[in-house]
Amino acid sequence: MAEKVTSLQVAQLAGVSQSAVSRVFTPGASVSKKTEEKVRKAAAELGYRPNVLARAMVSGKSRIIGLVVGYLDNYFYPEALEKLSNALQEKGYHVLIFMASRTAGNIEDVMAEILDYQVDGVILASVAMSSEIATRCQQAGVPVVLFNRSQDIEGITSVTSDNFVGGRKVAEFLLAGGHERIGYIAGWQGASTQRDREAGFRAGLSEGGQSLFAHEIGDFHTETARAAARRMFDVAPDMRPDAVLVANDHMALAVMDVIRFELGLRVPEDVSVVGYDDVPPAAWPAYNLTTIRQRANLMVAETVTALLEHIDTPATAKSRKVAIDGPLVVRTSARLPKGWNPQRTET
Repeated sequence: MAEKVTSLQVAQLAGVSQSAVSRVFTPGASVSKKTEEKVRKAAAELGYRPNVLARAMVSGKSRIIGLVVGYLDNYFYPEALEKLSNALQEKGYHVLIFMASRTAGNIEDVMAEILDYQVDGVILASVAMSSEIATRCQQAGVPVVLFNRSQDIEGITSVTSDNFVGGRKVAEFLLAGGHERIGYIAGWQGASTQRDREAGFRAGLSEGGQSLFAHEIGDFHTETARAAARRMFDVAPDMRPDAVLVANDHMALAVMDVIRFELGLRVPEDVSVVGYDDVPPAAWPAYNLTTIRQRANLMVAETVTALLEHIDTPATAKSRKVAIDGPLVVRTSARLPKGWNPQRTET
């Protein structure tokens, strides 16, 4: 096996100091363009790669962010995680992705592993955390930002859609469409996103003089959502909702399949279906799902800004709860209110 190339060898070939080589491979360090070109050319010729972990031990900064996600079935998360990774890499950070149970079952073990990597910060994407974990991270000087999840833990910043307002928008839209028996298929009950969407939906119905006609739980899982749809719609016509909000698109697509292909009902003539997220398949002609759009670009920008503030200026950075409004994207899976302009696709 060939011996590992050192920064001293690169410096000698490039005709510069060893510290200059170090600056070239340190994000944000000051170095002239001419020096950088010489060092990178010499490094390429020798096959040199800097030891990031060793440098982290010296500097106390790993430039690594731990990104924890509970599940990737929902199309929203792969897209959002890609945007998060790209945004952090543009700022000179590397991203390590960890999978964890979204119900907090193994989050303690995952967080212990993450802290062992000496990460500079942590982003939890729709994963629950306890106040004990938050305290452990704060004691270690590792800031945490919650993405698409909110919890009442002091010192923790969260970034979400405005889920309460989104739920209320759907209620107002369905009421304006003349629906009289409106149902809701919930996600996992432990998720703040689920609770807020349902609370906003119920509030909107109440403001319009109605209450929820039917309620089932899909748990943010395809098969569970299909079973919930069967329970809700495989009943006598007068017991069947004429509209349903499903807590996310991932479940809504499965619910539409059951309604149309198993039960032989028409969407939206017999049942209007609305989702939440606006994932790419929602716009496919096979579904053309009316839904609330989560504005992933804005959510990612807020998350990265907040995390870097906590990393760069921990003494002055303040925790906050950010809720970003999302538009109602109107397609053909739900009956349109009278007088609705077909050209109007968002509200």
